[in-house]
Amino acid sequence: MLAGTPIGNIGDASPRLVGLLQAADVVAAEGTRRLHKLLQALGISAAGRILSYHEHNEDTRTAELLELVRGGATLVMVTDAGMPAVSDPGFRLVEAAVREGLLVTAAPGPSAVLTALALSGLPTDRFTFEGFLPRKAGERSARLAELAGERRTMVFFEAPHRLQAMLRALDAGFGPGRRAAVCRELTKLHEEVLRGPVRELLQWAEDLEVRGEIAVVVEGAREAAPERAEDHVAAVNELVAQGSRDKDAVAAVAADARVSKRELYAAVLAARG
Repeated sequence: MLAGTPIGNIGDASPRLVGLLQAADVVAAEGTRRLHKLLQALGISAAGRILSYHEHNEDTRTAELLELVRGGATLVMVTDAGMPAVSDPGFRLVEAAVREGLLVTAAPGPSAVLTALALSGLPTDRFTFEGFLPRKAGERSARLAELAGERRTMVFFEAPHRLQAMLRALDAGFGPGRRAAVCRELTKLHEEVLRGPVRELLQWAEDLEVRGEIAVVVEGAREAAPERAEDHVAAVNELVAQGSRDKDAVAAVAADARVSKRELYAAVLAARG
């Protein structure tokens, strides 16, 4: 069982989460100290064993947890905040359990990805979660170059001390006018959502020391305006001046510009009066 935990506000813990933590035979936690703080805040205790499960022990601990489940134990997996397996430990455990045909289900809970998307003010009908961008500047720029034409809204996570570098890379790769939202400390006391063009958000980040957990939502690439036949009359005339026939020049330019030959020919005639 994957169980979502609060990303900030303890009031977001569901009654189902409380019941699972109290009843599970085994609770696998990304950080055991964070789990104990959560249990204390909820005023409950875990009756079963608490085992750590994080990126440094996933390989060895996965086999151990699956052995417990095969023996009949009920297992609940939680991370420090949000939904396990989404940019957090849990994927390898789910993958291995599915491979063995073991039952895997979830108790949905808070999600920084969806919360940031919903608050961004950007289109939500189609989106993609890109996690953390590479730390190295060259690799980061290369990844953004791949995403420059992405039409869906994009959600990223970023460390506060790398936010300026990320926004600077977005400015260079996507253009300063691309709309975005920086979502900081979601559901917490000092929650803040800054919305605007990338260049404005970069200037905001450069003016102060940004702290807290960060999600950045970026507008997808806008559809290019359709080509107009009138915009390519000059290209036709240039080919004609070089010796091409009107028909051949129109056909060549129309194919290259992906416009109607008929409309382009009509535009050429209209321009000549």
